[in-house]
Amino acid sequence: MRIYVRTTVIIDDDLMRQAKQRAADSGLSLSQVVNRALREVFSQKGPVEPLPPFRMVTYGRAAPRVDHRPGELSGALEEEDEESLRGS
Repeated sequence: MRIYVRTTVIIDDDLMRQAKQRAADSGLSLSQVVNRALREVFSQKGPVEPLPPFRMVTYGRAAPRVDHRPGELSGALEEEDEESLRGS
């Protein structure tokens, strides 16, 4: 018995268009196409390449630019919120 989980993910517009087109062309649902793609990626052996740091563009007060890894983002946002509450 398979257990399904409904979730929300953010997908690039171009990838979404391609996935919808693939689903339509093959007579599958979008969920089936996404599940197949994920199974294919996870079936590949070998190390997973880490994501490169991304540069977050911010506006407002002048501050040095900082590169964040996805796992560090929540801490950086929390720090920024605390600073703004202190009036820094």
